[in-house]
Amino acid sequence: MIALIALAVVLVAALAVGLALRSRSGKVRATEPEATTTDARLNLLAEAGVAGAGPTVLHFSADWCGPCAAVRRVVGQTLENLDARLGPGAVHAVEVEVDIDENPALARELGVLSLPTTFIFDGAQLQRYRVSGVPSAADLEAALLPLCGPEASIPPENG
Repeated sequence: MIALIALAVVLVAALAVGLALRSRSGKVRATEPEATTTDARLNLLAEAGVAGAGPTVLHFSADWCGPCAAVRRVVGQTLENLDARLGPGAVHAVEVEVDIDENPALARELGVLSLPTTFIFDGAQLQRYRVSGVPSAADLEAALLPLCGPEASIPPENG
């Protein structure tokens, strides 16, 4: 009888943890900007292609990661749609894809524990958002829009 109760408790705990992790998957979460960014981090970001000229969407992937292809599609389509909406005075976001197997130092520096993981950096190379899993296009666009320039540069959508 005690074994059945222990098994039930373990199953309920596992279900609770699984539901909690699933609810966070794909959510764009704002991150607290660091007071100072180390030179080592800036060098690793620069080597990966995060140039700092504007907002950058950095996503970690691997050949063996199935959901990473979905992230690639969502990020590409979102940036394409955002570029079409932004006016001439806006800064356009860029996409950088990093293979985690080839860049373990950057993954370690940013605390990447699972794939796919996506980061949004502003023009000053400060981490602003983090996503674990596949983000929705609407959430990604909502996070990028304020980083791309004045909202006045975005024409109203035709409906």
